[in-house]
Amino acid sequence: MLITDALLQGILMGLLFALVSLGLTVIFGVMDIVNFAHGEFLMIGMYSVYWTNFFFHVDPLIALPVSAVVGVLLGLASYYWFIKYLLRGPAIAQLFGTFGLMLFLQYFAMFLFSADYRMINKGILVGKSLSVGPFIFDWTKLAAGILSLMAFAIVYYLLHRTKTGKALRATALNKEAASYMGIRTDRMNAIAWAIGGGTVGVAGGLLVNFYYAYPMVGILFVMIAFACVALGGFGSIKGVFFAGLLVGVLEMIFPVFGQLIGSDFLGPHFKFTVVYLAYFIIVVVRPQGLFGWKN
Repeated sequence: MLITDALLQGILMGLLFALVSLGLTVIFGVMDIVNFAHGEFLMIGMYSVYWTNFFFHVDPLIALPVSAVVGVLLGLASYYWFIKYLLRGPAIAQLFGTFGLMLFLQYFAMFLFSADYRMINKGILVGKSLSVGPFIFDWTKLAAGILSLMAFAIVYYLLHRTKTGKALRATALNKEAASYMGIRTDRMNAIAWAIGGGTVGVAGGLLVNFYYAYPMVGILFVMIAFACVALGGFGSIKGVFFAGLLVGVLEMIFPVFGQLIGSDFLGPHFKFTVVYLAYFIIVVVRPQGLFGWKN
């Protein structure tokens, strides 16, 4: 029963991890750029919902559109005011540029909000649980999993069933050929950053219901996102979904194994070691990831 419970809890967290990683893989797929500031976009999404709840007493779930809009605007601003100019330089400039953006957002958040840990403690689902037979689910995590799946499905539909999505995928496959066909690749780049910022903003808004918001929180989750993107395949939407589920299950189930066999080595501190070990093995054995198409 413990393993089954860990498996179910892992799937819920995995759905959220998949949403966190989605924007990272969209940006990389379209532009071949690794956004090191992706975790800080998540952090800003968390603060957006937290402060909306704190000042206006709006339920955190109802405040999710705020984090989505803030994320989209942050993505667009990052592209048009910063990334667009980095594209003129070498790849190393783009790499260090997004790393610098990460540091700027971290310390700007620390300047505005201090380093205090903040968490929402009032909401329709906050502090409530659902019992299903022998299993108990935190309502905030259950809602996060379900809404993450819905958000993922919306983006998947956008990318695979709309004209804009086809243009984005064409740009990802061959930017030069796409521009010859009349696709405004600069606009596609901006849309990719808007999707990246919006999705991770929503993920942050869901996460803050049961996790602390603080300026450095993005580091932990961006590392998980990198692992998911590498496991699933750089630029693969399907891959990052299943990789997110895998990571969620791995981080939940290994502490249970440690508990069952009475081993401190397999305790909670070991869970991310397993995740990064799986990441390392996949990258070595199959560099393009499980479902990757980019070399």
